[in-house]
Amino acid sequence: MTVATERPPVDLARSYLDAVRRGDTPGAPEAALAALGEDRLARLGDDARTAFWTNVYNAAVNARLAEEPSRFAGFARLRFFRTPVVTVADTDLSPSDIEHGLLRGSKLSVGLGYLPRPVPDAFERRHRVRDPDPRVHFALNCGAASCPAVAAYDADRIADQLSLAARAYLDGTVRYDRRTDTVTVPRILAWYRGDFGGLAGVWALLDEYDALPPGASAGSRLRYDDYDWSLDLGAFRTPDPGPD
Repeated sequence: MTVATERPPVDLARSYLDAVRRGDTPGAPEAALAALGEDRLARLGDDARTAFWTNVYNAAVNARLAEEPSRFAGFARLRFFRTPVVTVADTDLSPSDIEHGLLRGSKLSVGLGYLPRPVPDAFERRHRVRDPDPRVHFALNCGAASCPAVAAYDADRIADQLSLAARAYLDGTVRYDRRTDTVTVPRILAWYRGDFGGLAGVWALLDEYDALPPGASAGSRLRYDDYDWSLDLGAFRTPDPGPD
């Protein structure tokens, strides 16, 4: 019989997320991820790394907050993002480590997406996504009401799945006020503007996903919406964009 740690890393991460989605105690998949060999992680390509770390992030964050919702209240939330929530390949990782270090290719959480993390450790340098896809911001759920919905991601379909996630999130958040010619977009596009290629990249993204309402254009005024930090767990997308 094949032991859990011999399964492909992306499958392990997806099993972890599935357990959290069902409300099961995720001890077994967490133990398998902790025991995963670093050499197996190192062999993953960017698509697999993106799927793997996205599933791990969403599972770990939702599992820890379901156990202790008070960790998301007020200033405790800032500590939560910097506190280890999961162990992968015998390495303790915080939500910030996964999102900004591994998925964003070692970027600071502040700096509008333009500033690198100054001293990434050896694990981060070895296992981060080499060519990050900014659409991952539409796939990560930190537990807040304004976060995108949670779905499980696969290495061989990650581009299509991130496209689906981007379209769904933008469809639900972009608004246009014809009276003031103002397009209101999610705050994520301000926080990580550099990831999307600057202001021109933000407009290009809106155009690519047909998110601009009739009458709006790149000449319209752009407004970034407020972010609702109310705790909202269990925001799993249905149907899940998994394998056909």
